[in-house]
Amino acid sequence: MMARLKDKYTKEIAAQMTEKFGYKNVMLVPRLEKICINIGAGDAKDDNKLMERLAAELGQIAGQKPVITRSKKSIANFHLRENQPVGIRVTLRRDRMYEFLDRMVSVALPRVRDFAGIPVRGFDGRGNFTLGVTEQIIFPEIDLEKVEKIKGMNVTIVTTAKTDEECKELLRLFGMPFKR
Repeated sequence: MMARLKDKYTKEIAAQMTEKFGYKNVMLVPRLEKICINIGAGDAKDDNKLMERLAAELGQIAGQKPVITRSKKSIANFHLRENQPVGIRVTLRRDRMYEFLDRMVSVALPRVRDFAGIPVRGFDGRGNFTLGVTEQIIFPEIDLEKVEKIKGMNVTIVTTAKTDEECKELLRLFGMPFKR
């Protein structure tokens, strides 16, 4: 079964993007490349069990096993030693990426309290978009009884778009609820 948004991209979005921006070649039409999800968990450096639970939760959200990121060097002011776990990340591509984006846009974001849309300041100037999610519990896969600590996460959507305008239009067509 093909992911719903991937199907929508091939049937509708690519044509709408070509019409709006006047691409001469189908390979010029921007598309999603990958989605990177990152949870910074520096406060879990002393608690290995918390890091494992966060990794399990991110695994449930992403549908893929996350990687624990470790510090590259020691920083005394942060009480950080080299090679200590400081976060968790996962990179989604192909069908899993489309499935995650679909769940985030249609299920998770509408569950945010007082949601008024996503601010458009998350573009980087090269056609990528990053948004911060303040709580992992907005995803329906997470069991609220088992959550010990509420953590935020960064979701970076990497596209082949060359400009922010192209990226914004692509994400808008995928259903991303931007603020007016």
